[in-house]
Amino acid sequence: MTGTAQDQQDAPAGDDPKRWTALWVTLVVGFMTLLDVSIVSVALPSLQEGLGASPATVQWVVSGYALAFGIALVPAGRLGDAFGRRRLFLIGLVAFVVCSAAAGAAPTAGLLIAARLAQGVAAGVLAPQNSALIQQLFRGPERGRAFGFFGATVGISTAVGPVVGGALLALASGPDGWRWIFYVNVPIGVVAFVLALRLIPAREAAGHGRIDVPGVLLLGTGALALLFPLVQAESGGLTRYWWCFPIGVVLLVAFWSWEQRVVRSGKDPVFDPRLVTGTRGYAPGVALGTVYFVGFSGIWLTFALFFQTGLGWTPLQSGLAVTPFAVGSASAAVIAGRLVERYGRALTVFGLTGVAVGLTATALLIATVPEGATGWAIAPTLLLAGIGGGFVISPNVTLTLRDVPVEQAGSAGGALQTFQRFGGAIGTAALPGLFYLVLAHTDQRFPLAAAAALAVAVVGALAALVIGVLDWRHDRRDEAEEERDRAQEHRHHATAHP
Repeated sequence: MTGTAQDQQDAPAGDDPKRWTALWVTLVVGFMTLLDVSIVSVALPSLQEGLGASPATVQWVVSGYALAFGIALVPAGRLGDAFGRRRLFLIGLVAFVVCSAAAGAAPTAGLLIAARLAQGVAAGVLAPQNSALIQQLFRGPERGRAFGFFGATVGISTAVGPVVGGALLALASGPDGWRWIFYVNVPIGVVAFVLALRLIPAREAAGHGRIDVPGVLLLGTGALALLFPLVQAESGGLTRYWWCFPIGVVLLVAFWSWEQRVVRSGKDPVFDPRLVTGTRGYAPGVALGTVYFVGFSGIWLTFALFFQTGLGWTPLQSGLAVTPFAVGSASAAVIAGRLVERYGRALTVFGLTGVAVGLTATALLIATVPEGATGWAIAPTLLLAGIGGGFVISPNVTLTLRDVPVEQAGSAGGALQTFQRFGGAIGTAALPGLFYLVLAHTDQRFPLAAAAALAVAVVGALAALVIGVLDWRHDRRDEAEEERDRAQEHRHHATAHP
């Protein structure tokens, strides 16, 4: 059957025999796009030398990708809902592969940045289709398991980026070794495209094919205004572009008002406000994910700065030092996916407690043990934090999207990931900023600077824990009320029919 014919056919949800194989294809692509957020960081010194660019210029290779990624998520999710997730996934994958090849072959820093911006847009097109396809293909306990693998992918890709980047640079030495950071996506993407074309089923478009252009523009410019100073924080963006924040807030308020108007008129919004106001678990899930990603995203750059600048380790050694977190996170996320239907929000409460305890212990060990023993000393505490993290991401995605209508899965998943990008941007600005601030006021005491930055991540985990506990209590009250209603109905039935 051709791809065009498949796009016109409505695949049955939850019983497609190829759904698990299709899931693995989408997860490999998701891993590749998320890996590109962190893998490039370790290549910046060699990239700067190879292209003869300034530090501020090459920083855009990282920040430009993250910026474009975050802005594209919600509109791309809505496009997938309207025109078909399979179609958008394939288009995004082709664009990502082409842009990866262009980035690897870029002769100048300007062309490299342009390729990375386009690559970020392509990644933003792909990401919401991943979570929406899980909503489309799986039901009940299977959906929790699928989101468990999705959560493991998110955790691993973020954590192992420095390891993979360091290994590639070690294998591809020389002034052009950094190019393989981008070239490696090409063969993987080509194979993934062939498999996706054959395995991912299609559903008929849920909407009417109409796109809310004013909503897209308001959301895009608002997100750009808020994210731009954050991704430029390392080069003084918070000071120079502070005025972007109030503009961004005004634009997003206008976006919210406009979307409410679109809903009242009976048209299709970019993002339906009723997801926040009327969908159980969505608002607290988005809030929890945003706050958690403040710490989760910021700790990796903190560790890289501490190990490489403070202790003089290689990028590969630095990446290997945080491997226990990645191993713990991946293992726990898969297990959590099987348990989320039974334990619900209690899983994320348990996981956030583990993250807070593990990162607190890691910060204390970094500040107190001899520098030569740091890597071994923090391995158990990072493993604990990673296990906790595995019980946070995938259950939170499942619980946040559980009651979302399938026809809105793309825009809902895109919004969830957008707010996680906001949290990640704040974390990658705040934690290294505090690291350098403490370093300057403690006579270059790197362990204290790293411990202080990790303390911010702990605060983020504790804030997310408060949200999780409140939502857990809300769930328990709802369950108790439902139990009382069932008991009253049973007594009424027994009285009426003695």
